[in-house]
Amino acid sequence: MNWKKSLTNTLKKAVLSSAVLLLFTNIAYSESLGEPEKEELKFGFIKLTDMAPIAIAYENGYFEDEGLYVTIEAQANWKVLLNGVIDGSLDGAHMLAGQPIAATMGYGTKADIITPFSMDLNGNAITVSNKTWQQMKPNIPKMADGRPVHPIKADSLKPVIEALKSEGKPFKMGMVFPVSTHNYELRYWLAAGGIHPGYYAPHKGDSSGTIDAQALLSVTPPPQMPSTMEAGTIHGYCVGEPWNQQAVFKNIGVPVVTDYEIWKDNPEKVFGITAAFAEKYPNTTVRLTRALIRAAKWLDDNNNANRPAAVKILSQSNYVGADYDVIANSMTGTFEYEKGDKRDVPDFNVFFRYNATYPYYSDAIWYLTQMRRWGQISTDKSDQWYKDLASKVYRPDIYVKAAQSLIDDKLISASEFPDFANETGFKAPQKHFIDDIVYDGNQPNAYLEKFSIGLKKGDKL
Repeated sequence: MNWKKSLTNTLKKAVLSSAVLLLFTNIAYSESLGEPEKEELKFGFIKLTDMAPIAIAYENGYFEDEGLYVTIEAQANWKVLLNGVIDGSLDGAHMLAGQPIAATMGYGTKADIITPFSMDLNGNAITVSNKTWQQMKPNIPKMADGRPVHPIKADSLKPVIEALKSEGKPFKMGMVFPVSTHNYELRYWLAAGGIHPGYYAPHKGDSSGTIDAQALLSVTPPPQMPSTMEAGTIHGYCVGEPWNQQAVFKNIGVPVVTDYEIWKDNPEKVFGITAAFAEKYPNTTVRLTRALIRAAKWLDDNNNANRPAAVKILSQSNYVGADYDVIANSMTGTFEYEKGDKRDVPDFNVFFRYNATYPYYSDAIWYLTQMRRWGQISTDKSDQWYKDLASKVYRPDIYVKAAQSLIDDKLISASEFPDFANETGFKAPQKHFIDDIVYDGNQPNAYLEKFSIGLKKGDKL
């Protein structure tokens, strides 16, 4: 019996030693990273599936691992959300990538907003009403099995718009915010098909975005998109999930193209905080970024194996609040276009792979080029101006500190991040656009000259 007692004591000592070692490792690590200056935080979001990193960081305890006690609160719309971050009622939020850029630039609301973390790639689609779809279908090439060939280009929509115009009626589409990815993706798709989506002229006090427009675009909050289209107020819309699949489930519309097909692996939302918050609470900022990176990785781990669990969380009323099946239709690697036409789209939502979480300067510059293209930036700017503004808003320095600490902590391997020693913040020229125009973030003005529709050098409305 003595040998058993001795073995038991040895095991107890080993367990105790491991626990003590882990405790001291955590203490030492915590001290090297720095304790959070602010522990109680409130984050805002809009009811879209791409808010998932925030929900998962909360539900999986990643915020608590960082000593952060977070409250998460849905916001009524993007403007309310932005104002909440600016006035401090929110410490940070799930944001449209264009919001920190536009705010820092002074378009709309002026405020210094930064992002240390890109939340996802892809995730949006353009949906049209059933009636519009039936009018488009004769103009779309068919596969051997009778299904439409994708990507569906806006060329097929042009005759529909022209027919309405001959009747003296406008063609109307919804998007979620003037500086949203959705606005720029919808405009990109329309213009690539020869349809002018209209200009802004802020220097003239015109923020409608409808100057010279052949299709009228207006703002509609994401959850209201399906009902607004069903009521006939708009003919279609561009929005994130689950509000495209909701149209399919309700049998009121057809998603015709995903943003993945407009621009493969395009940057989508960001996590936004004020520059003042990051300066006042640097340790808190790094720690919340760590938690979000871990959540994004979990969402993409093992070829999306965790997605069903994520969908269950997101379907809760305090998060997205849509039916499980509606969210799962796109979140788990498929996407349904016309009713019954479900196709594999494993990268419809990307949260971590392809360096999705790294805040690239070139992503910010692309948004700025589209702001200039459609008149939200009224006059020419130098290439250096684009780069300077991008580096003011997108903060890879904060991201790298968070990511390196996760590597040091053996929570994520270095191979899963960019090569920080050689990273410039600019992606290689990107070729996968629906119009085959190549984008190089180092040459924003040369990029703008490539478009047949849009403002060019020297243009001012």
